Amino acid sequence: MVDANKIVRERQRLIRRQMEKRGISIKAVQLDGGWETPSTVQSYFPADEKIEPATMSVAALYRLIATKALPADLLSLLLPEGYLIVQAPVAVDHDEISEAVQDYLTAKERAHRADSECGPAIGPNEEKDLTAKVVRLRAA
Repeated sequence: MVDANKIVRERQRLIRRQMEKRGISIKAVQLDGGWETPSTVQSYFPADEKIEPATMSVAALYRLIATKALPADLLSLLLPEGYLIVQAPVAVDHDEISEAVQDYLTAKERAHRADSECGPAIGPNEEKDLTAKVVRLRAA
């Protein structure tokens, strides 16, 4: 059986590394998330790799999403492969969807050109780019 707690803790460590890369401080997450002290947030995302993160509760995840204390793409790292945290649209913006579709089609066309990353085949970087565009489409 898969040790879900171990997987989540590893992903919490990954989130912390991404926070550091993006310049997101524990203090900012604490304040934006509405925690009284930084210790709770620090326990979920310790700076020291030797410290085992506390497994985040669903209530803490809810708080981080609701307050936008951390970006959804980082919190999506806590989910199984293929799942994402995205905000469902309240209304459909057809212009935005049209723009996103055109952006995807342009990138896909570019990926199939002979002078692209893997020639007419879609390369790994192009795959990541196209997948990100599909995610944007699904979120639109």
